[in-house]
Amino acid sequence: MNRGLVLRLESLLQLRGACQQRALSCRKAWGTRWKPGQPVSSVLLLPQPWQRDTLLRAAFPHCRHLATKQDTKKKKKAPVLRGEVEIMPRMSIEELARAMGKDTEHIYEALLYTDVNLDSLEPHSILHEDLIKMIVQKSGMKYKSAKLKQEKERKNTDAVKRQVGNYPALLTPRPPIVTILGHVDHGKTTLLDSLRKTQVASMEAGGITQHIGAFLVHMPSGEKITFLDTPGHAAFSAMRARGTTVTDIVILVVAAEDGVMQQTIESIQHARNAGVPLILAINKCDKPEADPERVKKELLAHDVVCEEFGGDVQAVNISALKGENLMVLAEATVALAEMLELKADATGLVEGTVIESRKDRGKGPLTTAIIQRGTLRKGCVLVAGKTWAKVRFMFDENGKAVDAASPGIPVEIMGWKDVPSAGDEILEVESEQRAHEVVDWRIYAEQQEKMKKDEEVIEARQKEHRMEYEQRQRELAHLTWRQRKAALFKANKHLLFQRPTERREVDESTLSIIVKGDVDGSVEAILNILDSYDCEDECKLDIVHFGMGDISENDISLAETFNGVVYGFSVKANESVKKLADKKGIKIKLHNIIYKLVEDLKEELTSRLPPAVVETTVGEASVLDTFSVTVGKNKIPVAGCRVQKGLLDRRMKFKLIRSGDVIWKGSLSSLKHHKDDVQVIKTGMDCGLSLDKNLEFRIGDEIVCYEEKEVQQTTSWDPGF
Repeated sequence: MNRGLVLRLESLLQLRGACQQRALSCRKAWGTRWKPGQPVSSVLLLPQPWQRDTLLRAAFPHCRHLATKQDTKKKKKAPVLRGEVEIMPRMSIEELARAMGKDTEHIYEALLYTDVNLDSLEPHSILHEDLIKMIVQKSGMKYKSAKLKQEKERKNTDAVKRQVGNYPALLTPRPPIVTILGHVDHGKTTLLDSLRKTQVASMEAGGITQHIGAFLVHMPSGEKITFLDTPGHAAFSAMRARGTTVTDIVILVVAAEDGVMQQTIESIQHARNAGVPLILAINKCDKPEADPERVKKELLAHDVVCEEFGGDVQAVNISALKGENLMVLAEATVALAEMLELKADATGLVEGTVIESRKDRGKGPLTTAIIQRGTLRKGCVLVAGKTWAKVRFMFDENGKAVDAASPGIPVEIMGWKDVPSAGDEILEVESEQRAHEVVDWRIYAEQQEKMKKDEEVIEARQKEHRMEYEQRQRELAHLTWRQRKAALFKANKHLLFQRPTERREVDESTLSIIVKGDVDGSVEAILNILDSYDCEDECKLDIVHFGMGDISENDISLAETFNGVVYGFSVKANESVKKLADKKGIKIKLHNIIYKLVEDLKEELTSRLPPAVVETTVGEASVLDTFSVTVGKNKIPVAGCRVQKGLLDRRMKFKLIRSGDVIWKGSLSSLKHHKDDVQVIKTGMDCGLSLDKNLEFRIGDEIVCYEEKEVQQTTSWDPGF
């Protein structure tokens, strides 16, 4: 190469514009498709390849995708087996090139066949899955999804129940666990109160049980019976179902004057699903309107057959309030328990079930539990759900500390690290280290299950998006690239004018709520009610947060963020929290009875609804004749009418009805009686009127005068009680 050529090359290195002109002249000479911003290594004509590459890299230092052949040789290309490329949903241009065993120039060339703006692409630019698949296919290869690096499979370290061995010598009699079920206000708590001689019913809000109570009753004969008092209210279906899973006998309480009700039927179904025998207690037999025989006959329709009708269900007529026949009911329960031969192993590791859980300000997380195997003592290490406890103290139903709890005995346990859910299985483990292993495994297993479900959802969405993309490509296949680009711009033009919201805008038609309850079961019951909300088209209901314990300042701050309302069930809010809520304008609604909380919630939903416009008819007239008058150069149709009902007031709104259809709404341009302009025409009077719109009248048309009033809408949500 001579000296003159070298000098010319040096001048080109200093002037990029000259380099681009060189490339453009080559494009004209060879017909190569090139424009600034695209790879130009294939169009520059210089004596030696190294000169061409040196010139390009010097002239375009910002174009990192330009490389010499020597550079390309130095880079190791990823081996591609049988033309298959492992792809991921999002890959950079460099990553895709390595996966395909190509250089980045190949990717840019493949992108020439798309609507992608190549000027904006860099080697680190991210490509999406659909584009990646298209590039691989255009390159004559096949693709497959890359498998994520799988975590080493963990060993299952969960705690499990002990196997039931055939050791009759270890089995000892235990108290029967009896659940009292029935409809709300049929006397279940009063019955239990009479049995254990305390005033539980008077302590319950409104006389309605709000959550499960577990009590041990000592009979005069020396037997012990563990009773579970479950709520009869419709909101507490999950609690009643949970009560039957740990019970041996169900006492079905039915009021003699009311008969079989909705929750009575549900209670029968719970007992049947659990395979638990029934004893029928017909309560309130002291009332004049009581009819026990009607109750027994109504229960026949639900396959509950009393002994007098040839069945196996004992029926006892009682009065819980006056204490009549309670001993007969207790004896029937003890007799049935003896027939069932209830025994348990009081040795070995403890097993039980969480009946209820709550947070206490002084004691921390507490659970009411029924022990089913083993004997619980202080210092035992327990696991339940995703938490564990080292038992510090135990209390009976009266709050008295106890040292041990044997099978069938209800006990309140103190020492939990967190609050377990009602219904969780309690298992004793050997040590705190073992408890950590069990809890870690359960959290891990839950995460894996969640990841599996998320992957299924992602795959389904990807499939849906892929089908939409392919459909769109088929629709645009017959267009040129310019027409395709214009069509895509037109379809997505509305997205260009959307500004990103800098803060969360709260819609007026959305009610955000925070729910706090005294125990886990109460919160569960409230959430179950809210799950039945089906009026999203009227007002959206957003549950921002829920939990146990008294209302705190954090709840108020959260409610302020979402413009929400705080609902508390059997909890308190101290004075500082109330003052903070007043200062920030946050409503705190405290309730002790669940149906009153729901009624309050419905009122709050109603207040969020926009007012509805209601039309009130003021008068009606019928068209008896039609004619027209000339005003200037225009002919105006006029209707001769007679008022049939009410009155016509020119200041109000009117509508024209023909054959049952409203064909016009608006105001009158004139209203005359004979030749006089009037404001009001009363019943039986004739008049002539014209509309603010040029419409032809027909004989028999109806003219209706009405006024519009705004009326507050009421939510149509029906929680079922």
